[in-house]
Amino acid sequence: MTTSTPLDQIFNLTRTLGQPQNEYVIIGEGNTSYRIDQDTFLIKASGQGMSAIDVNGFVAVRFDPILALFDRQEADRATLQQAMIDAKVDASAPGRPSVEVTFHAMLLHGCDVKCIAHTHPVAVNGILCSTRARQFADNRLFPDEAVLCGPRSVFVPYVDPGLPLAVAIRDEVRRYMDEMGEAPKVILLQNHGLIALGQTPTEALNITAMAVKAAKIFTGACAVGEPVFMSPEDIKHIYFRPDEIYRRKMFVG
Repeated sequence: MTTSTPLDQIFNLTRTLGQPQNEYVIIGEGNTSYRIDQDTFLIKASGQGMSAIDVNGFVAVRFDPILALFDRQEADRATLQQAMIDAKVDASAPGRPSVEVTFHAMLLHGCDVKCIAHTHPVAVNGILCSTRARQFADNRLFPDEAVLCGPRSVFVPYVDPGLPLAVAIRDEVRRYMDEMGEAPKVILLQNHGLIALGQTPTEALNITAMAVKAAKIFTGACAVGEPVFMSPEDIKHIYFRPDEIYRRKMFVG
C-alpha cells in the first residue's frame, strides 16, 4: 500500500483544476497550496500552468517569513519578492513562490485548513466582473450550495494582487469568522477569482465545482428574471441539519 505524499496531493489537485474542459483556469492562471506541517507548505511556483504542471512546478516555503510580511505592509515590491525567495525551504530549488503566497500562508495558518485552490473560473468571473458580485456572494440559491460552500461567501472588493490583497482577504475572513464562528469555505475576489478552502484536495475540488455550478445557475436565473434566494432561516437549517453535516463529511474524501 502506497502513501500519498503532500507533493502527490498538490500535484493531483492542481492538474485536475487545470483540465481545460473545466474552464477554471488558462495559461498561468490560479495557484494551489498544501500544508506539509505546522512550519511549512507547498505552493505552485510562479508562472506554472496548472494543466501541464509537473512535480517540479511546486515550491516548499516556511510559514514564518511569509506571515512576517503582514507587519511590513509598506515594504517595496523588491523587498517583498526577496522575502518570498528567502522563505524557500531549499534555496537551491528551482522556481519561486507565486506572488499570492501571502494569502495562501495566511489562510492555511489562520483558518486551520490543509489546502487552498485558487482559480479564475469563467462562470464565476462573469459574475465577479458585474454589479451583481456581492449579491452572488451574500446569498445561496439551492441546498447543496449552502451545504458545500457554506452559509455565504466572503466577498473582497478588488485589490492589487500580492500583499495588499492578502491583507484585504485577512480582514474580511476575520470578520466572517467573528460572525459565523468558523472559517469560510469560499472567498470571492471582485474582478479576480475564486478561493476554495478545504481539509483535503477532494473537498477543495468539490467546493470549487459547486461554486461554479452555483454561478451558472445564478447567471441563468438573472437571464430569465430575478434570482430567488433561500431564506437565512432555510440556509441555517440545511447547513446544520445532522444528516447534511454527515453528508458534508463524506464529501471531504
